[in-house]
Amino acid sequence: MPLHGLNHYTIRPADLERTKDFYVDILGLEIGYRPPLGFEGYWLYCGGEPTVHLIGPRERDAHIPRNVGPTGLLDHIAFSCTGLAEMKSRLAARQIEHEERVIPRDRQTQLFLFDPDGVAVELNYPPSETV
Repeated sequence: MPLHGLNHYTIRPADLERTKDFYVDILGLEIGYRPPLGFEGYWLYCGGEPTVHLIGPRERDAHIPRNVGPTGLLDHIAFSCTGLAEMKSRLAARQIEHEERVIPRDRQTQLFLFDPDGVAVELNYPPSETV
């Protein structure tokens, strides 16, 4: 059976609240239902689906360091998006550095940025929004 899309990914952020604020305030995800799991965390929803799971410190993980490498705790996470102009304005207003690429093949615009823990995020916008 082929993959059909991103279900969710989990991050163990160094600063749970700061990372939650990035995904909610900057990227526009919504905090949603999360079962009582016995440790702090958030499930952040994209298009009605719990896509990003953030987990706070857990006793069973206390021995695992939260060392951030060159690309963070993950290489990158990609989202399909709309609202390119609004996102570019939001990033500029908050002085969030990003790289913009237009794919020659189909004129899709991609924005690349980093969350507070250094996880690379790729935002893909349809050709109809490329200027």
